[in-house]
Amino acid sequence: MEDNEAKTTEQWIDIIAHNELPAITSTALMLDKFSNDDKSSLPKLSEAILHDQALSSCLLKVANNIQHIGVNKVTTVSRATVILGIQAVKNICLTAKLVSSLLASKSLDINVYNELTQLMANSFYAGMLAKMMVPHYSDEIQEEVYLAAMLYRIGETAFWSSGGQLAEQIAAQREEHSLDFDSYCKQQIGSSFNDLSRGLAATWNLSDLLIKALDQPTARTNEIKTIYFADKLSSIIATPADREDEYNQLLENIADLMGINQRQLKVRIEHTREQACQLLSSYGAEDLTERLKELPRSRDFVQANHAEVIESDMSKEKYLLDTFMKLTQLMKSSKDLNEYLQLTLVESVKAFAWQRCSFFMLVDDKKFVKSRFVYNQDAEKDPYKARINISEHDNVIARVLKENKPVLINDHKNAQWRDLFTEQLTDLILDGQMILVPIHIGNKNIGVVCAQNFHDEQEISVQDFKQFTGLIEHLNMCLTMIMLR
Repeated sequence: MEDNEAKTTEQWIDIIAHNELPAITSTALMLDKFSNDDKSSLPKLSEAILHDQALSSCLLKVANNIQHIGVNKVTTVSRATVILGIQAVKNICLTAKLVSSLLASKSLDINVYNELTQLMANSFYAGMLAKMMVPHYSDEIQEEVYLAAMLYRIGETAFWSSGGQLAEQIAAQREEHSLDFDSYCKQQIGSSFNDLSRGLAATWNLSDLLIKALDQPTARTNEIKTIYFADKLSSIIATPADREDEYNQLLENIADLMGINQRQLKVRIEHTREQACQLLSSYGAEDLTERLKELPRSRDFVQANHAEVIESDMSKEKYLLDTFMKLTQLMKSSKDLNEYLQLTLVESVKAFAWQRCSFFMLVDDKKFVKSRFVYNQDAEKDPYKARINISEHDNVIARVLKENKPVLINDHKNAQWRDLFTEQLTDLILDGQMILVPIHIGNKNIGVVCAQNFHDEQEISVQDFKQFTGLIEHLNMCLTMIMLR
């Protein structure tokens, strides 16, 4: 979808439900025909599912992944509906169709892909956590809170999957509007994500509990509390930075709601994460499992832009080795490109004492590069912003990207460089020194890393240049591996 004109909530809902995600709409309407409390609907539901081979296969995988004592392997759809119950089967079918439809686009922008997949993982985990929080409720209530928590942010998820160029533009601005990102999105889209969720829930005739949770989020019933707690917990686990007090209070509230202590709660949460990972594999969404993180520890709550204390006797080589290991270890837990880039920039500032280290991302059909992440000499986020044209004139950044080779520039006025420095690039280097290294995923360039010093008399050594480019090449390898595996 490429039309970026302002739209009403109703227009967005119509576009998403009927033009962008018609398979979900069709499945939701089909499932709505079968009453949750009518056992006579089971044969008819089984027959309807059999017409969709992918749905049938997924249902059987999930049914066999959910352990039932004394139940042999499930080999038929009709058997699955009997064992699981009609509401559980409907939830499985809708979840399967959501996963396959939302991830159907193979050409998503990197930032949009990160927003979408993290949100999908958070939402699925929230559904599982909500169900975990009501173990003594009926199967019907457990399934209802699962669906409501999982779909609580369906409007936002659907937008990232279907928003086209507008979604790309908004995702690229997350860092600049991180403190009030929802309000920024509402301003750009013309509708809040909550309104989109309510509209889609009504269009698809989803559960009354979901609609109530969206209409009355401050309601104090235990079911609404469960949905709210689950959504919030999955979000904090995914991005814990600077939220330790909020997290501890949330654990206390959930433990009180369930009538257990926090130690027991943490064990159940971790068990739920393991179940969620297994089920996501059954849904064919293995990529999402890497976004379901373990419960955060104290060190995980440090602000993302906070510089760690450096031991005075820590050599540059030791620091570089530690950074290599951190990047490699991160591959086991994250596919978020932003985490890799920010980790590398921060750690390289501390290792090489750069006065500024930035990632410039390719934008506007690769005609410009724009500062995405910038850190100062204290390894703290720097407000510096730049948008540099690399298409109008031959220039050094365009050369680096075209030839896919890093460069070291200690004197930009030297004959080797002076014709490759536009006015914008001269403003960037400020009579200092810089290293430019291309960032790529496979054979696709996505931008450049720029390391800078501003000492007129002190050049960047060739050794520092080689060590820094070696670190960035390791970063490129990590990015390529996590996106292609």
